Amino acid sequence: MPFRRGQLLYFITVAEEGQMTRAAERLHLAQPALSQAIAQLEAELDIKLLERHARGVTLTPDGEALLPKARLAVEATTEAALLAQSLARAARGTIAFGFLGAPPAVDSPRAVEAFTTVYPDIGLRYQELRFPSSPTSAWLADVDVAVCHRPPTDSCVWTQTLRVEPRAVLAPTRHPLATRNEVSVADVLDETFLGFHNSVDPAWAGFWSLDDHRGGPPPHATDDRVANPQEVLAALAMRVAITTVPSSIAELLVGPRTGMAAIPLRDAAPAEITLVGRKDRRNPLVETLAAFAQNAAEDIAAPGSGAGPRIAGSPADR
Repeated sequence: MPFRRGQLLYFITVAEEGQMTRAAERLHLAQPALSQAIAQLEAELDIKLLERHARGVTLTPDGEALLPKARLAVEATTEAALLAQSLARAARGTIAFGFLGAPPAVDSPRAVEAFTTVYPDIGLRYQELRFPSSPTSAWLADVDVAVCHRPPTDSCVWTQTLRVEPRAVLAPTRHPLATRNEVSVADVLDETFLGFHNSVDPAWAGFWSLDDHRGGPPPHATDDRVANPQEVLAALAMRVAITTVPSSIAELLVGPRTGMAAIPLRDAAPAEITLVGRKDRRNPLVETLAAFAQNAAEDIAAPGSGAGPRIAGSPADR
């Protein structure tokens, strides 16, 4: 018996929330409409999926059996729709390019200008993303490629290193560290760090809190739940706290307008800036972009280029 993807999504959401009211809020639906949709699904399937009670709802044995299959069906139709959108973009000569914070045209203007000059028929459509979550393939759902510090490993995702660069401490100018010309990891390990949203991959978030040097989370963290660069700036503007960022991002954020200071962090493991994408989206346009980025990184890193150690290109997981 055919049924609509929306019906299965409603059922999954109710099962996860255990309550019609919360599920309706999450789905941005009126509760009566959601209840009616679930009742219609039960009637079409001729089985009872949910037991209603004063505290909410629980799954019946039939509901328990259907739930994993419903999740697979919704995931499959979602993936098919996203792939179709990617194929349509490719047919139009467009790449959906995700980024965190600074758009590529601001972070690397010469590289972007060079690419658009060499390939004028390939359009880049930029989209700001939230901080990486797991799995990385789901985080990349709406884009063809993205640039960020290396996200969580995912067998469905390819990565290509563009450059490695030092980390810097980002702090409000009123912070005691703001007057320092340089700090070491030991100087800041016990400082108060920003808290990240629980949707952000813990290892990725921990890298910016120096968990990789401390061996665990910071002893002091704010109750913020930052999930994107703008929320980082907003939180730091209200707190006496710090985080770390790639040095290139720090250069763009400091100044009287932002009220932020960037202090070089001399002995922290560097950030690895990567081009990443889903393997099922690696079409000829993406291949062209990846090859151009690789060649540009190698040219800048070559001896005598004068670029210093900021960029070191190397292929990875191609």
